Amino acid sequence: MTSNSRNPNALPIYVQISELLIRDIAAGRLIDGERLPPERDMASQLNVSVGTLRKSLAELEKKGMLERIQGSGNYIRETGTQNSVYAMFRLELPEGGGLPRADILSVDHLKKPADLPQFGQSDHGSRVRRMRYLNDTIIAVEEIWLDESAGRIDRNLLSDSLYRYYQQQLGFWITRAEDRVSVAALPGWTPPGFTKLAGQTAGYIERFSWSEKSEPVEFSKTWFDPDRATYVQRLK
Repeated sequence: MTSNSRNPNALPIYVQISELLIRDIAAGRLIDGERLPPERDMASQLNVSVGTLRKSLAELEKKGMLERIQGSGNYIRETGTQNSVYAMFRLELPEGGGLPRADILSVDHLKKPADLPQFGQSDHGSRVRRMRYLNDTIIAVEEIWLDESAGRIDRNLLSDSLYRYYQQQLGFWITRAEDRVSVAALPGWTPPGFTKLAGQTAGYIERFSWSEKSEPVEFSKTWFDPDRATYVQRLK
């Protein structure tokens, strides 16, 4: 189900599985109080060892999202997903959930173009272009700009979770974000492998993201295929 061979900086397998389960809980595919299948059966379904699965379940237990009852089994405890590395990733498969991953198309360090909204403290930034998946389904292309005052993005260290990269490599956290959802034409750099052609209409998300600073440190644009993914925002 999951693999690290595609990207040496990918999330560890046990973290990928715990994140997949967290997104299933958020989507309501796993509900509070639900008993999970036996660990050997679950490991077989996910194509991982029992030891790897147990590390994933231990992550959920640390987050308060799993209760392990001796002699009975493992039970879901829905306590929110604020500790997920994908807590701010709002796209899901139509049936809910799905593990996010990404193919990096380019990473460049550039002067911000004139048509980019104002954000951050610098006139330069790191620009990342990626194609996004949920599990193995292509769903979106995105362009992310990180203000140079927050640091420079090193492609060789970049993982599927950009926010985790910010925490581990640049030493800051994204604490909040503002999304504006509409429709827009796919950009000219849309890769041939995407589900729609450049210039065709797709779902569109503009996002400003803040760390502890008063102005946003990141601005991103995401074009998604509404036949393959939906934008979901849960209020609790």
